[in-house]
Amino acid sequence: MEIFTSISSWQNWRNVIPSTQNVGLVPTMGALHAGHQSLITRCRQDNDICTISLFVNPTQFNDENDLANYPNTFEADRKLCEAEGVDAIFFPDYSELYPDDYRYRVSENEVSPLLCGTHRPGHFDGVLSVVMKLLNLVRPQRAYFGEKDWQQLQLVKGMVEAFFMPLIIVGCPTVRDIDRLAISSRNLHLSKRHREKAARFPKILAAQAPAEEVARLLEADGFEVDYVQDFKGRRCAAIHCGGVRLIDNMPLYEGNQK
Repeated sequence: MEIFTSISSWQNWRNVIPSTQNVGLVPTMGALHAGHQSLITRCRQDNDICTISLFVNPTQFNDENDLANYPNTFEADRKLCEAEGVDAIFFPDYSELYPDDYRYRVSENEVSPLLCGTHRPGHFDGVLSVVMKLLNLVRPQRAYFGEKDWQQLQLVKGMVEAFFMPLIIVGCPTVRDIDRLAISSRNLHLSKRHREKAARFPKILAAQAPAEEVARLLEADGFEVDYVQDFKGRRCAAIHCGGVRLIDNMPLYEGNQK
């Protein structure tokens, strides 16, 4: 497994891959978990070469404390990638990916202000900007994103289509813990008590009731609710549990499709 920290060394490696070989990319911010493993597994199944990026992208954080507290687990991530058969890790720093210091960015003005965008201004500008940079550098035939971040997945698909980018964005099912909580790096910040409480989030979200009623049920159970909204065939929600922001989404139940 190769590890690259500079764009020049990455491009030297990427440029010698024959055009007959398909390259897949799993873009991540590190702190890898079972959800990322599922993306890597799918990437390896679909492609000749499996690559992963590890980059904590500061431009998508609107809260400096959130950025400062993001887990740094590179050694564990490296071992997981090696065990999972990843061919190459792209591990750049900010100066490599943002030589312009974020003067240029990608914006979307219809979907990005909704849902998480309402509560995290500028978040999706940062997401789309860094994803476009990574796709341009890696030049994959396919890139893999989890459905847990449903809004992000729709925005990335839309960006690729809008800019005629020659690749397929593959959405992969949300991986859940045994108690059905969606696996996320943010779960590491939950205390034992709040981790137990967080398991009630997906159960309430799955209730066959209007979104407004589900929001009331979550609030009655002691969660601080950012939103519960139906969006593109999914019920999407964001809540706070013990000071940790968690998101989830599920297919809308039959009879309540919008």
